[in-house]
Amino acid sequence: MDDGVIEDVNRREAAIHDQLGQIHEQFASMDEGRVADYIPELADANPADFGIAAVGVKGSVIEIGATDVAFTIQSISKPFIYGMALEDLGRDGVLASVGVEPSGEAFNAIVLDEVSNRPFNPMINSGAIATTGLIAGADQVERLHRVLRTLSTYAGRDLQVDSATFFSERATGDRNRAIAHLMRSSGMLPAGDIDEMLELYFQQCSVLVTCRDLAVMAATLANGGVNPLTGERAIEQRYVKDVLSLMLSCGMYDYSGEWAYRVGVPAKSGVSGGIAAVLPGQAGLAVYSPPLDPKGNSLRGVKVFEELSSRFSLHFMEVLFHNNTLGHALDRAAADGAATGSS
Repeated sequence: MDDGVIEDVNRREAAIHDQLGQIHEQFASMDEGRVADYIPELADANPADFGIAAVGVKGSVIEIGATDVAFTIQSISKPFIYGMALEDLGRDGVLASVGVEPSGEAFNAIVLDEVSNRPFNPMINSGAIATTGLIAGADQVERLHRVLRTLSTYAGRDLQVDSATFFSERATGDRNRAIAHLMRSSGMLPAGDIDEMLELYFQQCSVLVTCRDLAVMAATLANGGVNPLTGERAIEQRYVKDVLSLMLSCGMYDYSGEWAYRVGVPAKSGVSGGIAAVLPGQAGLAVYSPPLDPKGNSLRGVKVFEELSSRFSLHFMEVLFHNNTLGHALDRAAADGAATGSS
């Protein structure tokens, strides 16, 4: 085994680790933003928790800070459940119930498209509730089992619902119930029990993950639907572009347009403080930091991704013209490591 090759692999990974460490240090002292408290269980989060994780499509994993702290996935579940609905019903079947336009409204707005009566998109609560209602299964237990199995395949490990958060969400979910009844009155929800549909929605939002999990899940989308650590397929490749398109245009609540302008990568945020972002063909990135900005996005998370996009030319309008992106660096480190291992 060539000691020089090993040293080069270590140097590449150390360089990426150092860059992420610098960014972590740059924003660790921020004390702005507020931890979400409209769901009581979320208010217990430690505002100092702050993690950054990057997972390359060839298996490199780099972690900085609190990447192993468990928190509930919340709205970051939405693109993955949307992918399930696409596999169950196809594009036309899902489009009949849920649109693909940015809403320009808050994530929990009680509003539908006035022309089509559909929710605007599957990344806000109304569209996500409708999407959850499309998930196939003989009964509630089977549908929940499918949701957990799919999210676990993305993450590469078994994920579970946090019961305390689920009960908290169910007890405080009147606004989501109002959204569901509005959609039922407009014919936009499938036949079935609204309470059961909402229960599954609350359960999917209450699945426990870590920052590292989110990076692996994002890397699975970046890898065409195949988990780069386990080799398991989580979603058919033909639907990955649909999921990523909606993440880019609608994934950051009513900050999505500015996110596309400033950061320029498909991403999804959640009110528990996570952000997962996808560099197609390259890597998955994630940040966890509970304090939120007024839009409901992780304040540190947005700042981190703005810095990452600037340093590594991640914006989708720039990435084709650069070969020094974070994803490429992770790929080179992984490829060098694989070559070293086989020599």
